[in-house]
Amino acid sequence: MVESRIYPHIDLINRCKENDRQSQHKIYKLYAKSMFNVCYRIVNQHDEAQDVLQESFIKMFNQIDSYREESSFGAWFKRIVVNSSLNHIKKRNKEELQYELLKADTDDSYYEMENEGVPETSIVEIQNAMELLPEGYRLVFTLYLFEDYSHREIAEELGITESTSKSQLNRAKKKMKEILINRKSYEKN
Repeated sequence: MVESRIYPHIDLINRCKENDRQSQHKIYKLYAKSMFNVCYRIVNQHDEAQDVLQESFIKMFNQIDSYREESSFGAWFKRIVVNSSLNHIKKRNKEELQYELLKADTDDSYYEMENEGVPETSIVEIQNAMELLPEGYRLVFTLYLFEDYSHREIAEELGITESTSKSQLNRAKKKMKEILINRKSYEKN
């Protein structure tokens, strides 16, 4: 009974390991929306996120035999999606991203976002504001706050230092605060 709660789709997963197309389709339907959201938060382009999602499903089905039930299937698959999204970003604009991330190394000042002055916002408003963040800020912000990566893991994934990751996160928070405050004051006028 406990096993079925921890691994609720284990029968489907086992059938996927046998290349059962119906089970693969069911897994796709179960995970497509949530994994698309992960892709989109990182890639920030709808069409590209859809492409990355499809690539991630292909990778997952090709690697499904390596799933060992040491963590939930969703967490295992999410790691594939995050890695695919990051690889896509790296390919898309490697030099531009590196420049943006590395220039933060020259400024050791950190910005702390305080809740004071931040208007009450909806999830949609936050998502819209995230789309306006510079890519380096958005990547660190997403990986840290939504994907639960540590600064060490972010640094390894993006080829930056931990202090750069921390700096980018704080700058992203500051920028988010500015965007949200500016939008709310614009709406009042």
